[in-house]
Amino acid sequence: MPRALWITAPGVAELRETAAGTGEIRARALFGGVSRGTEALVFRGGVPEGERGRMRAPLQEGDFPFPVKYGYATVARVTEGPAALRGRVIFALAPHQDEFALPAAMAAPVPDAVPPARAVLAANMETALNVVWDAGAGPGDRVAVIGAGVVGALAAWLCARMPGAEVTLVDVNPARAGLAAALGCRFAAPEAAPGGCDLAIHASASAAGLATAIGAVGVEGTVVEASWYGDRAVEIGLGGAFHAGRVRIVSSQVGSVAPSRRPRWSHARRLAKALDLLADPVLDALISGETDFADLAARYGAILGDPGTLCHRVRYRAEGGS
Repeated sequence: MPRALWITAPGVAELRETAAGTGEIRARALFGGVSRGTEALVFRGGVPEGERGRMRAPLQEGDFPFPVKYGYATVARVTEGPAALRGRVIFALAPHQDEFALPAAMAAPVPDAVPPARAVLAANMETALNVVWDAGAGPGDRVAVIGAGVVGALAAWLCARMPGAEVTLVDVNPARAGLAAALGCRFAAPEAAPGGCDLAIHASASAAGLATAIGAVGVEGTVVEASWYGDRAVEIGLGGAFHAGRVRIVSSQVGSVAPSRRPRWSHARRLAKALDLLADPVLDALISGETDFADLAARYGAILGDPGTLCHRVRYRAEGGS
């Protein structure tokens, strides 16, 4: 019988036998990705009551706050299903579970150029792509990205690939300077963040980070708020030059395709493009550790509590070599 990671109480996780689910495809997991920010919020029971419907993962079981089977980054091999997909490696917005069923429409084939072990970044790349669309970033822009977690780092990498763009990744952890360099970006501590930027992307999920983002943009610059705070209240400093500078703050959330692309882009097209973008081996720098699925419940709290965690990979089977 399949096993899955269930969060059963604040700070408590366990592996349980579980139903495979429903759908014409059955798949065996190879790798999974732990999305530290969102999963830490779920782990502590911090999903606000009014947001519990919108926060449901596509193949989630249980209800917030507990018990709940959560997660949305699994790479798997199709074992049963339509001939066109049988034997293919797919990405699915599936919880941490070793075998599962799903509708064919939810199975995104992983391109041959993308190793299965790297494809766990697909959900984060999809979020980062949406953030960049919401930001309206373009060639030559001066961009500050506040928060060098996975989404912030991927957004910075996307912006840095635009011709002439000047991108600075800002983080409180000086060890992230090496990551910034690998992604083609400058690095700065918050106190040395650049000013006069065309736009700033905030992804640190902190009030201090948001203040840094607001201070980084020039007159009529745009701040894109990509963090989600759950049940936490956040103080925003709107004094000083905020109004005189006519700073614009825009929210970004992956549940809807960015308005600039929505008439033409479906969720499926956006996810397929996110997977294509993962062909660059430099993105392996965002994998900060790996745990066997059998050990995940015991290590889950420590993984989520470690500020050094970027994308922590879950390994399911020996077949899933890097």
